[in-house]
Amino acid sequence: MSSLLVDNIGELVTNVAGTGDGSPLGLRRDAALLVEEGRIAWIGPARYAPAADRRIDAEGAAALPGFVDSHAHLVFAGDRAAEFAARMAGQPYTGGGIRTTVGATRAASDDTLRATVRRLVGETMRQGTTTIEIKSGYGLTVADEARSLRIAAEVSDETTFLGAHVVPAEYADRPDDYVGLVCGPMLAAAAPYARWVDVFCERGAFDADHARAILTVGQAAGLGVRLHANQLGPGPGVRLGVELGAASVDHCTHLDDADVAALAGSTAADGSGTTTVATLLPGAEFSTRSPYPDARRLLDAGVTVALATDCNPGSSYTSSMPFCVALAVREMRMTPAEAVWAATAGGARALRRTDVGVLRPGARADLTILDAPSHLHLAYRPGVPLIRQVLHNGVPQCRS
Repeated sequence: MSSLLVDNIGELVTNVAGTGDGSPLGLRRDAALLVEEGRIAWIGPARYAPAADRRIDAEGAAALPGFVDSHAHLVFAGDRAAEFAARMAGQPYTGGGIRTTVGATRAASDDTLRATVRRLVGETMRQGTTTIEIKSGYGLTVADEARSLRIAAEVSDETTFLGAHVVPAEYADRPDDYVGLVCGPMLAAAAPYARWVDVFCERGAFDADHARAILTVGQAAGLGVRLHANQLGPGPGVRLGVELGAASVDHCTHLDDADVAALAGSTAADGSGTTTVATLLPGAEFSTRSPYPDARRLLDAGVTVALATDCNPGSSYTSSMPFCVALAVREMRMTPAEAVWAATAGGARALRRTDVGVLRPGARADLTILDAPSHLHLAYRPGVPLIRQVLHNGVPQCRS
């Protein structure tokens, strides 16, 4: 059995509370960890590190769990740079550009879509992301949704059926018929390749009744629930997600007191946080010049918060979790420690995973080594390529 020792870690973020410095980040100084068969076998002081077949010297740098990006739309074709430019010139974001990407995606070959997905997954890995959720939603036909998820499943176990992204043009006057298609043949074709079901529950997309119908049928098919909610304005999405036991409600830009109370009330039985995570996507606010979510309000209410990129060609074409961490600290009133936790352990909670987003014996050996002495530098030095090396399942992926 081959083993790998990573030692001389100046600051190790474990996300294991009660260890290290006692904070939620579970910081350890002058640390080392041992990897065997893709899992962490031991963590402790570097001076007590066991022997191993191979060694990586972190040279006193900081290391943390690989980022967990729990919301991304990577299966698409085309480009919407002109739409971005129009928004920067003052045009408001309404979500209408989704149909532009739908047309390009339907016309693209499998190889073209596959190349885009693999390019973006490689891009995320170079920026420290080792787990990524990938949604469909730019096909919106039975065949195109199924192939989108089939391609996504080649690179990720976290795939989400988002046939209810927007009502396509050919059903514009028949939304009920489209919902019937999503709940019937489309779900049947997509479910074998999906772990989750999602709905864009917003004005101009799907109302609460349609969202409930789709999510309920998805649950019956064995899929977990996620939900786009309260991005463009107030609405019923957050409370619907909590009612249905969603793992995550995403965006959460426009919340009232009842929304926050509903999220805070979804308390996990073990007291470890809320069962429905509020996943915040600051890249979308950056790219659409929209108000940022108030993360501080959610955190102070006891809500579990995750950060994700929302990587997509229209409203958030970034694959950088470090960028989202920096935005969360600067614009959403999160501390650097809260933002790093949300981008790692928080993302894992949003995917209901216990094997990623943390560093402890038995967890997957996903590790990001920074070219910096502390996790603080992720927010302190925005835009700087700070990812020195990434391990995924204990295997080195890239080194700067």
